Amino acid sequence: MTRYRIAAVVVLLISIALGWFVWSTRNPASPYAFKLGLDLAGGTELVYQADMSQTAPAERADALAALRGIIERRVNLFGVAEPLVQTEQSSAVAANQEYRLIVDLPGVTDVKAAVDALGKTPVLDFRLATTTRVASPTGSTTEQVVFLPTGLTGRYLSKASVQFGSSQSNALGQPMVLLTFNAEGAKLFEQITSQNVGQTLAIFLDGQPISTPTIKEAIPGGTATISGNFTVAQAKDLVQNLNFGALPVPITLQSSSAVGPTLGAAAIQDGLRAGVIGFILVVLFMLLWYRLPGLIASIALSGYLALVLSVIKIIPITLTSSGIAGLILSVGMAVDANVLIFERIKEELRAGKGAREATHIGFSRAWPAIRDGHVTMLISSIVLFWMGTSIVQGFALTFALGVIASLISAVSASRVLLLAILPEGNKGLWRFLTSSGLSGRMPLADTGKK
Repeated sequence: MTRYRIAAVVVLLISIALGWFVWSTRNPASPYAFKLGLDLAGGTELVYQADMSQTAPAERADALAALRGIIERRVNLFGVAEPLVQTEQSSAVAANQEYRLIVDLPGVTDVKAAVDALGKTPVLDFRLATTTRVASPTGSTTEQVVFLPTGLTGRYLSKASVQFGSSQSNALGQPMVLLTFNAEGAKLFEQITSQNVGQTLAIFLDGQPISTPTIKEAIPGGTATISGNFTVAQAKDLVQNLNFGALPVPITLQSSSAVGPTLGAAAIQDGLRAGVIGFILVVLFMLLWYRLPGLIASIALSGYLALVLSVIKIIPITLTSSGIAGLILSVGMAVDANVLIFERIKEELRAGKGAREATHIGFSRAWPAIRDGHVTMLISSIVLFWMGTSIVQGFALTFALGVIASLISAVSASRVLLLAILPEGNKGLWRFLTSSGLSGRMPLADTGKK
């Protein structure tokens, strides 16, 4: 019994620590504050559909990843705090597989401005670095590097690839990026490099420099090598940016929606109110019907909530209205597991077992049903997350997290707390505390005597 009491103290301390963490990080300025989705925080959501009809199946995943990277850069230039760009595709078994890009812009309620900012085609171009003197208000002059357009843009680039070799600045085996221009681009590139040896020819994507190589000599033939201290991953990323400088596939705006901050705040309050009321009603039911085991289950349930909310904060998981619904539903799963256990314990007590023995047997007999029920819920969550839209995925993720946590609270925490306080026998006050129902009577076992 001593080891159960020690374990119970540890469980309580962990639950208190998690609860304190959740409470102490409630300030929105905290790095561990809840990350809210658009339906709660307010903002704009744009859903684009990518046309992959002209893209080879083997290249579609790379094209979608490149598309996401390009849109992310555009969102960052738009000045949105904590934007979220997601990609999703319909099931592989669907007749017409669809590829979508979901752009969440917190705090942006002007849908037209958002569409205009993201709908432009990104520009890939090559610019020459030059130094110019700038006069300051005090009359002195300073040198400033500016990049001047050369007219060589991404439309002249046939392809980019990673190669491994050696050059004057690269060690043997170091990754380099090989550029290949079309005929028109090859002539323009040769002209630029021959006239600007020793200068920096920067590569800009979406108005931002992604590479700044130096021209070492005139480069005929329409091929060039970008060398430097690249890692393999960096070289591959650069090649991807160069190959997909413009949108790799056509996209069309499928839907757009805006949520005002007032509506989002109301959704938060409604979800919080529903959660608190539901939790209080569940606790009252457990206390009135199951007494001491109900009290233990309520304590374990509080620890369960602290655990789930802490995980949501630390990962972090973006909370949406559907996610809150999944979390509240998982509370019901946690209580359901305790009900199964307590009913099994009640059967053993009616058979004349002592409180501790009945608890051991009750947990072991209830485990298969709890396990099977939770596994089926997890399977459903996985399917919903895999095949559902972003709204459904939010529900599935928080529900799955809650189901896993309920296993910990119901099977482990409740068991430890009960065995830490229950006596061997079941007489007097203990008989009342471990009984269930409104009467408080526990039928005796049938001994077979008349």
